[in-house]
Amino acid sequence: MSEDIPAAPPTRAGFVALIGEPNAGKSTLLNQMVGAKVSIVTHKVQTTRARIRGIAMHGPAQIVFVDTPGIFRPRRRLDRSMVAAAWGGASDADLVLLLIEAHRGLTEGTQAILDQLMQLGQDRPVALVINKIDRVKSETLLALSKQMNEAYPFAQTFMISAEKGYGCPQLRDWLGRSLPESPWLYPEDQIADLPMRMIAAEITREKLTLRLHEEIPYQLTVETEGWEEKKDGSARVEQVVYVARQGHKGIVLGHGGETIKAVGQAARLELEAFMGRAVHLFLQVRVRENWQDEAERYDEMGLNFRDGDAGRT
Repeated sequence: MSEDIPAAPPTRAGFVALIGEPNAGKSTLLNQMVGAKVSIVTHKVQTTRARIRGIAMHGPAQIVFVDTPGIFRPRRRLDRSMVAAAWGGASDADLVLLLIEAHRGLTEGTQAILDQLMQLGQDRPVALVINKIDRVKSETLLALSKQMNEAYPFAQTFMISAEKGYGCPQLRDWLGRSLPESPWLYPEDQIADLPMRMIAAEITREKLTLRLHEEIPYQLTVETEGWEEKKDGSARVEQVVYVARQGHKGIVLGHGGETIKAVGQAARLELEAFMGRAVHLFLQVRVRENWQDEAERYDEMGLNFRDGDAGRT
């Protein structure tokens, strides 16, 4: 007599949007959840430009994280396109996670996000994620949680450290349970849906952002112009760094080309580790004064050029 075999749990899949102010830790949380570096992380704000999708498997659930640009008060076309991409990610998602920094509390910027969430309606659950909990005392966390839940009807509240992983398993469990029943949307071993050309460009832009001072990183972009698969299994990657001013070109190149050489070496090593094979990376720096007003540049970044005409605040 055969024993009844319990039915396997249904598969679940869906999109989880990460929203919040710049530097709230969205990219760090994405990388922590996926278990690999799929989104640019630096000490500077506004580093994520496109909506980057990272894919995490958790039991029968496939969680597709959408790391959106930080929501801030836009001033330029690029800013407006980034903010529009963030709200587009939230509108399209099955679940939304609002990240705030524990030590900053309910800021004016976060209040503006809550107001916008109210306008979007409550068609999808929104969970509050209080990040960087190791920076404050427990009584401060409890008071902040109470204040935030009085300001908006969150489905759940999680207290985490995205950098150290505290609280992330509990958040992952909830996400896996809360996504809709669905076949998986991507192959089981895929961790991102960005093309490698864009991932490579993001890696190089991160290295530039880490080396350069405050203003220039927001005045440059990186595009992968050429990608050649070599017979020995390596890849030849040609990239262009576009800057807005002639003076910026000299800064990016550095004395005797030392800055761009160091950036290229760091980017190549990380790209090789990511791809698991040899990479030959070649960088050029070009001046395009109005690159932030060229639709082609926005296409390369995964942003909508027309969203820059009328941003949402």
